[in-house]
Amino acid sequence: MSFSLNRVLQSKFTKYSLAIVLLLVGIIILAIYSTLRLSMPSLSATVVSDDISAPLTIERDTLGTAIITASNRKDAAYALGYAHSQDRFFQMDLLRRNAAGELAEIFGKAALKLDKNKRFHQLRMRAQNIFEQLPQQDKAMLSAYTQGVNHALAEQTVRSFEYLLTQSSPREWHETDSLLVIYSMYLDLQGNTIKRDMALTQLQQAFGNEMVDFLIQPSHHQAALDESQIPLYQGDIPALEDDILLSAITQAIEEPVEVGSNNWAVTGQLTDSGRAMLSDDMHLSFAVPIIWYRAQLNYQTSAAQDSAKSNPPVSDKSSHQITGVSLPGAPAIVVGSNGKLAWGFTNSYIDTADWIEISPDTAIDIEYEPIELPNDQVNYTIQVSEFGPVKTVAGVNYALSWVGHADYAVNMALLSLETAETVEQASALATEIGIPAQNMLLADNQGNAGWTIAGAVPARDNPSNTAQSPSNFQSSKWQLQQAVMPEVINPDNQRIWTANSRVLSSEEQLRFGDGGYALGARGVQIRDRLLASSNFSEADFYQLQLDNEALFLAPWQQYLLQILSEYPVEYAEDIKLIANWGHCACADSVGYTLVRHFRTALIDQTFAPIETELKERESGLSVIKRYLETPMWQIIEQQPASWLPKAQPHWQAFALSVYNDAKQALFAKYSKHQKLSDLRWGKVNQLLIQHPFSKQIPQLSRWLDMPSVDGFGDSFMPAVQGKSFGASQRFIVQPGAEQDAIMTIPGGQSGHPLSPYYRSGYQQYVTHQNTPLLPTEIEHTLMIEPLKDNHGSLTETDITEAQSDTQNSEAVKSTAD
Repeated sequence: MSFSLNRVLQSKFTKYSLAIVLLLVGIIILAIYSTLRLSMPSLSATVVSDDISAPLTIERDTLGTAIITASNRKDAAYALGYAHSQDRFFQMDLLRRNAAGELAEIFGKAALKLDKNKRFHQLRMRAQNIFEQLPQQDKAMLSAYTQGVNHALAEQTVRSFEYLLTQSSPREWHETDSLLVIYSMYLDLQGNTIKRDMALTQLQQAFGNEMVDFLIQPSHHQAALDESQIPLYQGDIPALEDDILLSAITQAIEEPVEVGSNNWAVTGQLTDSGRAMLSDDMHLSFAVPIIWYRAQLNYQTSAAQDSAKSNPPVSDKSSHQITGVSLPGAPAIVVGSNGKLAWGFTNSYIDTADWIEISPDTAIDIEYEPIELPNDQVNYTIQVSEFGPVKTVAGVNYALSWVGHADYAVNMALLSLETAETVEQASALATEIGIPAQNMLLADNQGNAGWTIAGAVPARDNPSNTAQSPSNFQSSKWQLQQAVMPEVINPDNQRIWTANSRVLSSEEQLRFGDGGYALGARGVQIRDRLLASSNFSEADFYQLQLDNEALFLAPWQQYLLQILSEYPVEYAEDIKLIANWGHCACADSVGYTLVRHFRTALIDQTFAPIETELKERESGLSVIKRYLETPMWQIIEQQPASWLPKAQPHWQAFALSVYNDAKQALFAKYSKHQKLSDLRWGKVNQLLIQHPFSKQIPQLSRWLDMPSVDGFGDSFMPAVQGKSFGASQRFIVQPGAEQDAIMTIPGGQSGHPLSPYYRSGYQQYVTHQNTPLLPTEIEHTLMIEPLKDNHGSLTETDITEAQSDTQNSEAVKSTAD
């Protein structure tokens, strides 16, 4: 009886315990959900600000696009700052901290190495110095934007989940933080240029100039706008010493991220409307939220502000509507259209950095850069010389001279594109814009299309692939912005294209140098597609953006089939899959996977002796890996004995061995049963866009990450896509016909996981549909009203003028096309 009673009681207690545990779990989940809900910004409300001159609105459409209507550009900057802060403040915080080297203040010692690398450039100090030198109107614009950011931040009643998880608090925005956001793009877009020159310097010291010339020779994939060709390397393949060959350690040479982009344009002669048409898709690493933020600005300027235009308005005010994408943290539309002119960018990869080899007796100052930790501080020091900050590599001191350190590196001149009306006007602004040097493509509603390099470019005229001596350093020219840049407007063939490879003529190349050009295969494929047709629509351009035909890998496919054909029985399944690979980076292609990974493995193993030596010198081939295609083919064709691993009897055996190694590596990662059918390209190159926190806490992946999808596209083709890399937006427009324009982005507007805009637009992107550039149906309206008189209320005159201004600005939206 007692035993039975105990069992009954135990059973009841177990049930009660389970119920209590479930109840507690439910309470915790409810508490978390409630906290997250409380941290969501209010998108439909009326707030008051004493930092604006007239009422303004921030509307959100079905994609979460921020549609701003203001009476002037300064108020529009305030509103954009407010919207950015509501949806993306933590992203903005990371961008400024990344550039300044202040991530460890949030993330602790795990971020110290990153911070030290960034402190080398002392960008917070440089941002402050530049801000103090900016024109007053630029300072005012940054101040208005900053006030908007901080207003929205102050409205937040509960910290966002990122700060709750890191047990930190958001810090107010400062005007210089917007400059740091631009600097963060410098680090992304030109970081490899700096590493490239150091890698080539170490290569030169270890193997000589002949090896440098051999490895970084121009590709046979060349698509300069003037069709000029730079000859390939004509000398003998440099021999490798036996001890270098024997000491080689086979290791993966890290694939460089092709930070860059595609863009192209055609003049109005090739469109039905007579307007020029522009396509732009910027390639960047993916994260949640995606880097770009959809926005439309509607505002007015006075006739005096528009005096640079060829046809000044009759009235005393001119209305403007600019639609595109912005970078949270900065008050500009980065890529977009104003109805008369459209603009887009790709990374130019001209040479903007030089290392100077300095002698031991060169004067060096020590500057202190204290790095804050959550509960501590690290006293970090920087060595600085007259040539720039100093780094010691393989026992030698080198100073870095980089355009990112110049006083003209960053400014607010990108805003001037918003009111430019023609390609000619916009091209003339190129050297005034303080951004990383970009291929700027332009198209206008009069049918003109043009290209130039926009951004900060030093006037020094002796770029070098390897470290220079102090006697060659052009100190005075480094302090000056290049006054005139190459440009092409309305070429004879009516087509313009860039894809991070050389766009300049071979003569201009000598002047501006090579900062790490892309191989050129994308540029060639885009050029040839454009030359194959004489009439284009937005749909045609979108198909070209999605072009994943494997033209570049076709010779590799043939080479691999040739190797395997010597063993038709053993490799029967492989041969069938490779022969029927579909000629594309398609999701269901196993053959593409095998060819792609064979190429990578052959390059890794062939150049292992050089990679091993450079690793000992704190460097490596990663930053120049894209160049190795041409020397690799020369080695395949000539089969030099000094490059053949000692364990291999001949090159055919070596190539077969490499293929087997590549296949086994694929099996180890993607098929525990070693089935070739498991190696579909869609699985191997699966797209996964993750939140930074889910990478550290996988349990959060379900709530924070974008849904993973089969991979589509690859490097060396227009449809660029890696596992977490690719086209960060797809933009196509004919200025003046924005109603037909496309802007598709692989992620949503909001960084809040409970927001309906957290994943908005993602599904259309991954299914190759498109979303419109112009806003769709309005779902939310936030009003911001000014506080004008001393009693904290608007005067009757203020209200009348504000209503008139707002109505005029609203009229802009109804006349978009």
